[in-house]
Amino acid sequence: MDVQPDLSPATLLLVDDEPEILVALADLFEDEFRVLTAACGAEALALLAREPAVDVIISDQRMPGMTGDVFLAQARGITDAEALLLSGYADLEAVISAVNNGRIAGYAPKPWEPAALLSMARNAVARRGLARALDTERALLRGLLDSSTDALSFKDTEGRFVRLNAVKAAALGRTVEACVGRSEAELLPPAARAALLAADRAVMESGQPAEVTEQRGSEEAPPRWVRVSRIPICGAAGRVTHLATIEHDTTEQRGLEERLHQAEKMQALGTMAGGVAHDFNNLLTAILGSLDLLTHTPLAEPRQQKLLRNAITAAERGSTLTQRLLSFSRKRELQLRASDINRLVREMDDLLLRSLGAGIELRHRLETELWPALVDPEQLGLALLNLCINSRDAMPKGGTITLTTRNLVVGEDMVHDLAAGEYVAVAVADNGDGMPPAVLAQAFEPFFTTKEVGRGTGLGLSMVYGLTRQSGGTTTLASTPGQGTTVELLLPRAHQPADSAPEHGGAAAPATLPVSVLVVDDDPGVRGVTATFLANLGHRAVEAADGEAALRVLEQGEDIRVMVTDLTMPRMTGQELASRAHRLRPGLPILLLTGYADPEAVPEGYPVLRKPFRQADLARCIALLLRPPFA
Repeated sequence: MDVQPDLSPATLLLVDDEPEILVALADLFEDEFRVLTAACGAEALALLAREPAVDVIISDQRMPGMTGDVFLAQARGITDAEALLLSGYADLEAVISAVNNGRIAGYAPKPWEPAALLSMARNAVARRGLARALDTERALLRGLLDSSTDALSFKDTEGRFVRLNAVKAAALGRTVEACVGRSEAELLPPAARAALLAADRAVMESGQPAEVTEQRGSEEAPPRWVRVSRIPICGAAGRVTHLATIEHDTTEQRGLEERLHQAEKMQALGTMAGGVAHDFNNLLTAILGSLDLLTHTPLAEPRQQKLLRNAITAAERGSTLTQRLLSFSRKRELQLRASDINRLVREMDDLLLRSLGAGIELRHRLETELWPALVDPEQLGLALLNLCINSRDAMPKGGTITLTTRNLVVGEDMVHDLAAGEYVAVAVADNGDGMPPAVLAQAFEPFFTTKEVGRGTGLGLSMVYGLTRQSGGTTTLASTPGQGTTVELLLPRAHQPADSAPEHGGAAAPATLPVSVLVVDDDPGVRGVTATFLANLGHRAVEAADGEAALRVLEQGEDIRVMVTDLTMPRMTGQELASRAHRLRPGLPILLLTGYADPEAVPEGYPVLRKPFRQADLARCIALLLRPPFA
């Protein structure tokens, strides 16, 4: 933004002990300037104290009490106005004193020549304006240099510093005074000199500003990213006379952008995983349902029965793996419950071995009489997976990961930030690279990672720590460079028995009278298995491939007592179908089937059966729906 010029007239201070001369001087200047008058030096000093913005002082030399040169010398303590000296006597010593002490810009004898004196005053006002403009420019430049957090510098055409701020000097490991007059290139390591000289020369030769992002660092310090703007400054002849540089450290911004990009990728991966889970669970429903149906048919050979049991176990394991792999994308409060940590660790074996790959040996040291622990088992499984992957990455040439459990009684002040009490400890230990003390001190900080971009989010350990703290425990970390790392999760002991593993086909569902059940699913395999389950339970299944077909069945007056529908279908979702079905048949019991792991994707107010399911699971749900308040 341009600075508007000051259009108010300049102020002149006239000082003379003779009133007639003051009147004559005022008459000469008042048409062009704002005029102030004083009859002696003391009066003029008092006036300057009240009006410091005087542009030019015109003072007589021979005055009683205080001569002009003495007055001007004292005035310099108040104002830096231009000064002219008048005298009716040829007093060379007074003029010299006025030049040295009063810094006068001109001398005029009495009687004066009006045009000449007026010209001297105008020139003095012009110099005063230039001085003020220069002072402003200096103040602005000084303020910019002193207050900017960016590294700023100005160089001549030889690359020597003319001006620079403390930030730039500190980046070079020197003071401002030690840098001025020296070439930046000579202050840099040899490897960086050629690149700097080439970049500066290119801008000065082209006369066009340029901006580049440079990576800087050393063996002792992590790399930094700096955006460097080079701006050529031209003189009056239009040639480049100086080069300005502005260096802005973008390391933190770049890190935030990378973390945001990584978070977006994780979000996209979670969305994709939800869709894959739906399809995969549909397949598992058809597979597991068909196997379940085979269990209700006579098998002649024990070998066939064994193969069938193996296939069912494998399908159930696939369902468990799907749920665990999806748990990273779920956003919910922790579901704390009494859990058998040893059983959870053993159930993780297949997933861990597939995730860790070749070259990693997995060992267990599990306490046989382990207490139950209060924790969200799915989140704990995810935490153990993250920790094992961290350990694998710390052993690029292979190694051993040991999972250990133990009962632990913690006394007061035994573990930092943990209350005294009984805890269950589960540890993940490796014999990898270990961590130096500087990394160990930051390991739990969110987004801190030593992995290259794309290999780590920096959230693993902070999420593990957050899980244990929310569970009422904590996480400890021990590591030695070259000797490996141990992460131990301390979880509060649960004083009730651990939840038992889910049993499929356990307690039989209460018997119900046969009814007509509308089965809606776009996947023919799932729809067929569900209908067969219902037929085995004695019900009549009416199948529909989508929501529109299901609504037509209801509109035709079929005696439908229960509707079982998939939640995710093309054109019309299960929730939309349920809402429209209730408008046609108020009070119709509806069961939703879903292959997603995220509970937020399931609408409230409806019973839900997750895929894959067994015949006994469906039987229990139908029996529940046919009892009040559903039926």
